[in-house]
Amino acid sequence: MTFDEIINQIKKKDLKTVYFLHGEEAFYIDQIVDLAADSILDEGERDFNQTIVYAKDTQPIDVLDAATRLPMMSDKQVVIVKEAHEYKKTSQWEVFEQYFESPSKSTVLIFAYKYKKFDKRSRVYKILKKKAVIFESQGVKEYQLGGWITNYINDKEYQITAKATALLVEFIGNDLSRISNELEKLFILVPKGEQINEKHIEKHIGISKDYNVFELVNAILEKDTLKANKIVRYFGRNPKATHITIVLANLHNLYQRLFKAHFAKTEDPRQLATMLKIHPYPAKELLLNKRKHPAKVISRNFSLLREYDLMAKGVNNSGVPENELLKELVYKLLH
Repeated sequence: MTFDEIINQIKKKDLKTVYFLHGEEAFYIDQIVDLAADSILDEGERDFNQTIVYAKDTQPIDVLDAATRLPMMSDKQVVIVKEAHEYKKTSQWEVFEQYFESPSKSTVLIFAYKYKKFDKRSRVYKILKKKAVIFESQGVKEYQLGGWITNYINDKEYQITAKATALLVEFIGNDLSRISNELEKLFILVPKGEQINEKHIEKHIGISKDYNVFELVNAILEKDTLKANKIVRYFGRNPKATHITIVLANLHNLYQRLFKAHFAKTEDPRQLATMLKIHPYPAKELLLNKRKHPAKVISRNFSLLREYDLMAKGVNNSGVPENELLKELVYKLLH
């Protein structure tokens, strides 16, 4: 069953007896669990009929005991097992097999098994597949994050600039929980209907719109030596702003994309974005600047990145500070 289908079931109170939520992406699992805890039962019913436990602190037999009780002054009771991945032994899951075969009709039992997939070869999973609602929570790929952020913001009746989206993707990555938390802050601080831009990101999330890895990579892409040097100096004065390994990883991505852009046989940013699986904004910048980076120079720069990666790890480095390594590298990339 999909995320939206489960959300709609809960909202309509068209409930099944067992929900098993598992997968690598915690965000969707948390969303379902939070909605279930807040809306299946009325506030006055929760004291007696809602049980929320953590697997690490609760034996499976105690979960069964809670699930088989009768609700008090209500048609339903809710039992939620958080961090169910803490049940690591097969024997712990075997305790639930008989219950899963014939669950209580007056109980909604929800397992939140996060950060990994449940073993689909196991006997208990095969029972769940027949008797329960299973949801596998999958993460969003990096190239899909821009669209995910835009949709999330549009659902809240806001808009966001392409650059602000790129900043969030660059600095937070595909941690959906953190992205949503940061956006929720902005929804409180930015007037409804206003477009969220890079200034809002800098002011309220703490990502500098001018001095960050994203801007350094852009400066190198545009061969803007003055801007690149300013950012490198800022990093030297503010060591916590970034780490050389993060810069190296982002520059490696840049040159990979430039190399592919040279042979992509398209000048359409959307086509290139689809081919490279990136947001159209950086795709457009690649097309505008690819002629500044001949394929032969890109190959040389890959070698430079490998060399400085080893030096950052202490290989052939006689104590040169990180900020000096970065300064040297950027100089060589731009000349």
